[in-house]
Amino acid sequence: MGTFQEATALTARGDGEFDALLDAQWSVGTRLHGGYLLAVLGRAACESAAGAGHPHVTAVSASFVEPPEPGAALAQVETLRVGRSLAQVRAALVQEGRTRVEAHITLSRLDGSDPWWTAAEPAPMAPEEACFQAPVDAPGAGMPVPLMAVIENRLDPENLGFAFGTPAGRGVLTSWQRLADGSDWDPLSLLVALDPVPPVSLELGVPGWVPTIQLTGYVRRLPAPGPIRVRLTATDVGGDRMDEVAHVWDDKGRLVAQATQLAALRLPAPQ
Repeated sequence: MGTFQEATALTARGDGEFDALLDAQWSVGTRLHGGYLLAVLGRAACESAAGAGHPHVTAVSASFVEPPEPGAALAQVETLRVGRSLAQVRAALVQEGRTRVEAHITLSRLDGSDPWWTAAEPAPMAPEEACFQAPVDAPGAGMPVPLMAVIENRLDPENLGFAFGTPAGRGVLTSWQRLADGSDWDPLSLLVALDPVPPVSLELGVPGWVPTIQLTGYVRRLPAPGPIRVRLTATDVGGDRMDEVAHVWDDKGRLVAQATQLAALRLPAPQ
């Protein structure tokens, strides 16, 4: 098992271009995980000229144009604006001359201060040690999930009915998560947590792969060391599309990241 740092490592070419080696272990089935791909682009943005005084990803809006394959890829970063408090860039992940993922990324400098005000209280969950760690061959997934070897994802028993053929249909999944390499969460690795696995569609009784079409996320502050608490919810499902909303709290109970994505799924035929 490689580390997150190794899996997102880049080699600078110059002029905002970076060579990447996409790691197959950060996959769901045979497809590279969307949050992992955003972390690769986020690292490229941070290591570009625009990131010199703005070291952290604070916002990202990405379109997943075409699934990339594990292996060599090119990350391209174009600076749009650099100001005193933030920088804005356009980033693309390219393979075989085709753009696979494109994102607008805002960079700034985060700290670990508490919020001035918040309405996002941590999701109620069973203690971490009482939750079920999702394996690579997860029940109900219908495919191996190599990502579960690099992310320790402990699902709240309250939401585990789908694994036994009895999904509750509430459209909510909650979990504790850690990086399996033992490193602490940071603004880049939080992008992985903003695209949670399993998808909430399993809790609604809809199996199968759920590819991300578009994702917009925010990283709010530097997370405290320790596990993060993740809540994934759906608002509306129909037309072979589903929204997923993720909120992530650190070990101090502070909201550290949030995201909304539009995903594709194959709905069962009407009864």
